[in-house]
Amino acid sequence: MAKSKDVRVTITLECISCDQNNSDKRFAGVSRYTTRKNRRNTPTRLELKKFCPYCSEHTIHRELKK
Repeated sequence: MAKSKDVRVTITLECISCDQNNSDKRFAGVSRYTTRKNRRNTPTRLELKKFCPYCSEHTIHRELKK
């Protein structure tokens, strides 16, 4: 039987560069990715370097709060 708190959870990663430059009207979007992480092995917030189509470069994407 599955427990109510699963070990693997689905998280959302958001570009921190787009979040800071959101006032620019040419780039209205914010890059977001979804992934899964193991809650036991990674209890802290996850940060990965991913490609952002709005910044046109690889930037750091940070896990969002739920």
